[in-house]
Amino acid sequence: MVPPGKKVAIVGAGPVGALAALYFANADWDVEVYELRGDLRNSSNMASGTGKSINLALSERGINGLRNVGDGGKLLQQVLLDTIPMVGRMIHSGAVGKTGTAQGYDNVHGRFIRSADRAVLNMILLDELEEKENVELLFNHKLKKLNLDGDFGVLAEFERGDSKENKELVTVDADLIIGADGAHSTVRTLMQRYVKMYYEQTYIPTLWCEFTIPPTESGDFAISPSHLHIWPKQTYMFIAIPSTDKTFTCTLFMGEDMFDSITTPEALIAFFRENFADVLSYIGEGPLVKQYFGNQHLPLVSIRTGPYHYSDRAVIIGDAAHAMVPFYGQGMNAGFESARILFEKISAHPDDLGAALEAYTTERKSDAFAIVELAMQNYDEMRSGVTKPGYLVRKWVEEGLSKWLPSTGVQTLYSMVSFGNDRYSEVLVKHRRQNMIEERILTAMVIGVVGAVTWRTGVWRAVDVGVRAAVNAFFN
Repeated sequence: MVPPGKKVAIVGAGPVGALAALYFANADWDVEVYELRGDLRNSSNMASGTGKSINLALSERGINGLRNVGDGGKLLQQVLLDTIPMVGRMIHSGAVGKTGTAQGYDNVHGRFIRSADRAVLNMILLDELEEKENVELLFNHKLKKLNLDGDFGVLAEFERGDSKENKELVTVDADLIIGADGAHSTVRTLMQRYVKMYYEQTYIPTLWCEFTIPPTESGDFAISPSHLHIWPKQTYMFIAIPSTDKTFTCTLFMGEDMFDSITTPEALIAFFRENFADVLSYIGEGPLVKQYFGNQHLPLVSIRTGPYHYSDRAVIIGDAAHAMVPFYGQGMNAGFESARILFEKISAHPDDLGAALEAYTTERKSDAFAIVELAMQNYDEMRSGVTKPGYLVRKWVEEGLSKWLPSTGVQTLYSMVSFGNDRYSEVLVKHRRQNMIEERILTAMVIGVVGAVTWRTGVWRAVDVGVRAAVNAFFN
């Protein structure tokens, strides 16, 4: 159990910070949550230019984080009620009247991911926190200073107020401060004065802009709500994710130079007619123009850093520790997983918070580096790979081995990332090993075809020996 009076200050009231707060609250810590913005449950604050998509993909790692928060699964069930199952991708050409080609996420076990509305999810978590007597939610608080070497714990100075005329400085103390304040984390920046922290920030040459596909005139979904929809165009793409209000939250990912070249409504409509004509018919010319020129065109950043802690006083989680591009749908899931693992380490070292934080950094850093890398790789798969025969053949081989020869342990990379809880670093190692194995199998298949063609020439026996040797090498 936690010693009496233990207090944690969490900076950031987004989904990851709110879930971390629930872990500590349910373990009887005194919890204070500080948020730069106003109450995120108010509609005006939900759309305050956060640079975050409205919809999130919730998969097993995130679900496991919710499952283990310490309330017997009640929070998880409440969250799942406001999600939409997505069984796979739907690949579109852009032609009007074409439904697209479905690619299941898991054709072996039928597993799926879920679309979750960020605002609704955040509201559920904050409402849950507000009901707890040992939790205080403090909005409109901007972190200004940190003293992590005080004699009696952490001292943090916040600027409190919602206007320039209504500002005051407040100092708070805590046994532990957690930075869940996003990719541009103030906690992380202030921690760097105390710890030699590796820091790597990468922007890819792609921007994103958000759109909305409305319901049909009859009030139904315009396209299948059971899929994540992709319009891949090799170097750019458009995606659409269903929402519970029958709309689709959509994103155009495209090079900055292409965004710069579309400067008039006419150019925009011409571009969509050429590449995404069906999308144009769903959204309509007027709303498309309004959204393109009214919404921000935002960059995509990856961050790898470490260590994630300082002594027994401070730690960072979520995007503050491992921001990633959104192409694996793992940002929130990795953040929820980090909250779970952090508290597991604290529970395993109840009398030594420093050892707990050290253990958290030691385990989590390699996993965070791995998922940041995998997320970057998946961009190529989504915008171009999903249309290539080689990708489909590899997926077919992996799913076939998983179904008919489960003892091999072969799974698709997507299944290992999205439907399991194995460490990301272990998944990456296994994926690389599988790639080598699959090359042998595909080579053996080619040899087999050649052997069938050359049967009558007497070469078949030698080819047969080669095929058997390749397969034996794989299984051994």
